[in-house]
Amino acid sequence: MLKYCKTILQKVSFDQALFEKELQKALTFIQPSEYYDLLAWCKNTFGDRATHIVNRYLGNNQQLLNY
Repeated sequence: MLKYCKTILQKVSFDQALFEKELQKALTFIQPSEYYDLLAWCKNTFGDRATHIVNRYLGNNQQLLNY
């Protein structure tokens, strides 16, 4: 499911509102153990375009994505 979610997010990355909507859905579909992996992938793949969106879902755990 993680691979599928990444594919969808790549396809909708042109629109930030749509990207955020699909990210919200993706976070409900994936396994809890994949949560931070997906957010880190988004941050690394989409850079500054998605950082503010990803940070909304991190809460106080932003240090987890600094690798």
